[in-house]
Amino acid sequence: MQKVFLFAVLFIGVNIIQAQLKVGDIAPDFKLTNTDYQKVALSDYNDQEGVIVVFTCNHCPYAKFYEERINLLHKTYAPQKFPVVAINPNDSVKYATDGFSHMVKKGYKFPYLLDNEGVYKAYGATKTPHVFLLNNTGKGFEIAYIGAIDDSPQEASQVQVKYLEDAISSVKAGKAAQPAITKAIGCSIKPFQ
Repeated sequence: MQKVFLFAVLFIGVNIIQAQLKVGDIAPDFKLTNTDYQKVALSDYNDQEGVIVVFTCNHCPYAKFYEERINLLHKTYAPQKFPVVAINPNDSVKYATDGFSHMVKKGYKFPYLLDNEGVYKAYGATKTPHVFLLNNTGKGFEIAYIGAIDDSPQEASQVQVKYLEDAISSVKAGKAAQPAITKAIGCSIKPFQ
């Protein structure tokens, strides 16, 4: 009985791992509602060199710590054809401040999309914030980097390694990001049921 249970747990665990995107995979398209009430799709960015997809929310302290850094990333990299697209996967029934009206109040200069369709599952996002750097290969958006924005989730002034910015520099130079994966630090996603 114990062997059967252990096998079932391992089988389920392997399937969950396999369902997550890996570096080198083609990112699935999405079409979600932005805070300006318009639909935004990944395919809308086919004229860009890449996209910085950030799964984030309003209520999580870590997401709040990163708000200004995410704004700065967009301001810096959108002109270089690597804009930010933020996606909120959290259920606003559980966390009212993650509701659409609160998303609108953020006033971000980049799309902030409501994920009521489970896009976070297709990407394998588990935290807020959780970053996926996409590189436009001309045949689709390839995952170039997955993980954290930098090495200091709480204090921007203490950042020593800017993982995402280093990854963007590598991609722009035609190289693989090193590291290509880091551990995302943040609150667990509270998805729509």
